[in-house]
Amino acid sequence: MAEQQVQPLHNEKHANTKIQNGINIEFMKTQHLVPVVAHEFARIANEFPMAFVKNNESGQFLAVALFGLEPGENLFIQDDKWTAAFAPMSMTRYPLGLVKHPEADQFGIVIDEASPLVSEETGNALFENGEETEYLKRRKEALVSFIEFSQVTEAFTKYLADKELLVAQTLTVEIKGEKKDINGIYLVDEKKLNSLSDEEFLDLRKRGYLAPIYSFLTSTHQVARLARLKAAQA
Repeated sequence: MAEQQVQPLHNEKHANTKIQNGINIEFMKTQHLVPVVAHEFARIANEFPMAFVKNNESGQFLAVALFGLEPGENLFIQDDKWTAAFAPMSMTRYPLGLVKHPEADQFGIVIDEASPLVSEETGNALFENGEETEYLKRRKEALVSFIEFSQVTEAFTKYLADKELLVAQTLTVEIKGEKKDINGIYLVDEKKLNSLSDEEFLDLRKRGYLAPIYSFLTSTHQVARLARLKAAQA
């Protein structure tokens, strides 16, 4: 796999650089889960199952979409094409990224120059006469939104964890008559959710957490879709 060449974006150095919209197919081929933000849960629930995974070192939970039933498997990439109708923000921001300056509370844009989406021939120009194009401005806004959405999602996830609404679960799917378990994931505990006091439930509503919780719960049905895809590809 090609090494990334991540460089700060600069109007002189990248005066003629163009970007095609798309995702990092080479990298995504082997990713069975990617981080997602609460703001896209409703759209994700139509395509992929979601889960929370726990970082054993920090104890923090991360919301993810599942693209495969085991590590290294992405059932939505076929013949080097992304086949789903939607791609989460953590994927579509590529080949651009934001990095925080160590000294200041500012972010700088970086670009992966080795990306097949980057060239001087085809795609959307980033600069025109040294000025940022409308396209680059839009991409920048999306990068900033993603950071803000990630912070909101982190707070949402921490709240669920603190209220003990996340529970370790095993999802079982059937592929061609064989049962397969997906371990190491956490789901929203529906029983616990339903036994919250009126006050706690109202708090969830006030914080705007009910919609993402219900989208998350709905998404679990998409596990059957992964099983179908796997059976079809087997």
